[in-house]
Amino acid sequence: MQEPVDRAKKVKSILVTLPKPENEKSPYFILAKKYNLKLDFRAFIHVEGVPARDFRKEKIDLASFTSIIFTSKTAVDHFFRICEEMRYDVPADLKYFCLSETIALYLQKYIQYRKRKIFFGKQTAQDLEDILKKHAKEKFLFPCSNVAGEETQNWLTENGYNFTPAVLFKTVVSDLSDLKDVFYDIIVFFSPSSVQSLFENFPDFEQKDTRLAAFGASTHQAILDRGLILDIAAPTSEAPSMTMAVEQYVTQAVK
Repeated sequence: MQEPVDRAKKVKSILVTLPKPENEKSPYFILAKKYNLKLDFRAFIHVEGVPARDFRKEKIDLASFTSIIFTSKTAVDHFFRICEEMRYDVPADLKYFCLSETIALYLQKYIQYRKRKIFFGKQTAQDLEDILKKHAKEKFLFPCSNVAGEETQNWLTENGYNFTPAVLFKTVVSDLSDLKDVFYDIIVFFSPSSVQSLFENFPDFEQKDTRLAAFGASTHQAILDRGLILDIAAPTSEAPSMTMAVEQYVTQAVK
């Protein structure tokens, strides 16, 4: 995972494989302005909702669940979308377990927050451990995508919780054909699916002087599994965020 010395070259352009942030105060914009970098955003993957007619084929009875576990805002959106499409009234006594406070607060878009039983952790299912233990007899619905949530699912299984995964949305590879002849000094990845998208769009991709940055252990591994060099890894103790890791690289590369 250590970068070869000869790859530490000056950085002029960065491609972030995410949608462009709506907030102009995003740390990526600050980074680009500080070092005069060309910065582009492009989602390498996107989410498509599973239609209610396809969900019905799974024969999951929404009314049979007493609690629900949300790992993302996307999961929240698609759960309530499915409920609306199926004309299912979400019961007022349904308990909500969210991986973070941000997700919990997002529920206000759909329900009266103060009148519901809502619990949240810091970032992972393990953070919810103490709370979940008190509700171990609940029957949980776990909205997820066709590829995401493995870590949480594994943890719930290992700890013997009664839960049912419900695939409500799918991660789909985006068309990147317009990037065929475009070069960036750094490409930043946040998921194994984004790495997969790169190769589905460009099967003959050669890394050459392109530096690859990745966030999260599974994304690191996806890059290494392709025989590529991982130049910038995050999070680390010195760089807990991706932007901090990229900035460290940018400053070191110009020395």
